[in-house]
Amino acid sequence: MQIIEKLQARKDLQLLEIEPELRKDVARKAELLNSADVAFLCLPDDAAKESAALVTNPSTVVIDTSTAHRTNDAWAYGLPELSSAHREKIKNSKRIANPGCHSTGFLLAVYPLVAKGIIKAGENLCCYSLTGYSGGGKKLIAEYQENFKNIKFNSESVLASKPYALGLHHKHLPEMQKIAGLTKPPLFNPVLGPYYQGMAVTVGLFGVSGLKEFLADYYKDCEFVSVASENPDKLDPTICNGTNNAKIFVFAREEYAQITVVLDNLGKGASGAALQNMDIAVP
Repeated sequence: MQIIEKLQARKDLQLLEIEPELRKDVARKAELLNSADVAFLCLPDDAAKESAALVTNPSTVVIDTSTAHRTNDAWAYGLPELSSAHREKIKNSKRIANPGCHSTGFLLAVYPLVAKGIIKAGENLCCYSLTGYSGGGKKLIAEYQENFKNIKFNSESVLASKPYALGLHHKHLPEMQKIAGLTKPPLFNPVLGPYYQGMAVTVGLFGVSGLKEFLADYYKDCEFVSVASENPDKLDPTICNGTNNAKIFVFAREEYAQITVVLDNLGKGASGAALQNMDIAVP
């Protein structure tokens, strides 16, 4: 979502868009894909795999926003802030898997801790992620927006936050585990909030200290990721909306710590990251 708008705002790009009546024409899709310097796939997993297979031009960079290739070692994982190795792979790859929004927040919090041995790969982790309802896809967006028309404040009809994926399965879990270097997936609880976009991804930890200083040093050279020097009394999950930024907050008390990463689920969690990856791979 929002990739077209962001691309149209760029004066250094020429967009190749398929004619509406030819959207299912395989030959026309292949022609456009192979004539592009970079192709964004904004499709369901199976369709993304089919479209990626149509690209035979060795110069075309494919950036896939689906979950289809995120755990495929042949594809670069598109979160360059994780390490210099991740950035180099994006820079030198023709196949880039754009991360999921929940995964982006989780990995920015957890990857450095596992990579540097601060927590073990076998750690039991819980992750709670509050996201705007745009993270639920077209059907859920339509449902929320229809319900908003009928809201009567101070009554039971006011929309509440809605936990989902209560079967403890979520499509982002495989990449969260694999990319973080964990031996088992976290216990993951996503919640849809009654607002359009913005998210706060939280991981709780025990028996660790000095996390704020460590993470601030780890991300000190990153343009889009920063660690807050001061913590608010209340955290607003929309503070990064409209940007490609992710802001990390570390709350600590005695032997407990909580890392919360705030980002725009449609920015750094989606289209913003896709354009960032394009700028790295196709400078």
